[in-house]
Amino acid sequence: MTAGVSVSAVRRREVIDALRQGAVPQAGLDLLAVGLGRFGDTVGDELDTLASGGSVFKAVRGEYGSGKTFFTRWLAEQAKRRGMATAEVQVSENETPLHRLETVYRRLTERLCTASYPPSALRPVVDAWFYVLEEDALTAGADPSELGQAVEELLAERLAGVSRSAPTFAAALRGYRGASAAGDAATADAILAWLGGQPNVAAAARRTAGVRGDLDHFGALGFVQGLLTVLRDSGHPGLVLVLDEVETLQRVRADARDKALNSLRQLIDEVHAGRFPGLYLLITGTPAFFEGPQGAQRLAPLAQRLATDFTGDPRFDNPRAIQIRLPGFTLDSLGELGTRVRDLYAGGASVPGRIASVVDDGYLADLGRAVTGELGGQVGVAPRLFLRKLVDVMDRVDQFEEFDPRRHYALTLAASELTEVERNAMSADSVELDL
Repeated sequence: MTAGVSVSAVRRREVIDALRQGAVPQAGLDLLAVGLGRFGDTVGDELDTLASGGSVFKAVRGEYGSGKTFFTRWLAEQAKRRGMATAEVQVSENETPLHRLETVYRRLTERLCTASYPPSALRPVVDAWFYVLEEDALTAGADPSELGQAVEELLAERLAGVSRSAPTFAAALRGYRGASAAGDAATADAILAWLGGQPNVAAAARRTAGVRGDLDHFGALGFVQGLLTVLRDSGHPGLVLVLDEVETLQRVRADARDKALNSLRQLIDEVHAGRFPGLYLLITGTPAFFEGPQGAQRLAPLAQRLATDFTGDPRFDNPRAIQIRLPGFTLDSLGELGTRVRDLYAGGASVPGRIASVVDDGYLADLGRAVTGELGGQVGVAPRLFLRKLVDVMDRVDQFEEFDPRRHYALTLAASELTEVERNAMSADSVELDL
């Protein structure tokens, strides 16, 4: 049975469209997961920990092309299937500096999504929370004519712990509900934006909610606690927050780098101390970040927290360790990935049998070797381009009955379609190779 048989047309199209653009799909990653089975049980146990009110920190290391983004989205997809929320944040010196956690919180709310709502899911989550409060108040016997007061009391009760460190979180929620009830959409929108960490919100809206200024670094931690409470009460038992590409910290100014590394250490400590029940904090980085002098090793307490022994056989790496490594692709695993994509594509092709016969296993192996060869033999850099070219070939096979990729297709890798890492791996800007 091919992988595409039991897949919906919509799901298949979303995956294939993403690969056609050279991107990692946002969903359906279980269809492409090669070599991740060893992590499945541990990820399941860790997500169970979230659902029971615990928290998890994990670091994923791998070279460029090893599949870090794929892994994090695969994990996030598992979380969403359990009703959890997810957010993927790119660490950036200018846009999301890690030493300013208010910017991380802002990006979190911008990228917040659930199985039902795409980014930003902040408004539907907050609205669902107030609906739950109303239902809980009525169930507890509240008089419908006094429902507003009953909801206010429940709000204060549910956010009591959060309000001790971030009282403005609850104040903003009250302001949002009041403006929404009054039909003042503009004020409600502005207050919700402030709740999401957006700067420069109109002073009039802030006055309505009884808050001042913009969210700062220390307030952001309290707002994360508040968001986790709102998520849990509205039916989302956890949040997977991915901080991607932390290796960029190695390239920032020394003072900013040191502050960022200390912020990361602080976050790890807060997670382990149980301050964020329901949070799965996942960071990704290259080995150079974890082992190099300009990365985690620059701050001894952080290096100690991330320390993991990788000197042994990778087959026996501990998936439960605080840090895990992705070994990257081999030609064999690249071929397995190609087989999965081919079978998935064939399930929606006009003549499925022609896809399978023309793009056979031998051709997949040839294409994999060709793409890898033009990237200096670096298999780990090849998957994105390999899949993009594979989908291009299958599109032609599907549309043109006489098309034979062995006779009519020349592999061309142009500099304009390559990432920086891929360009560095190539020996020339443009190469044509007959398969």
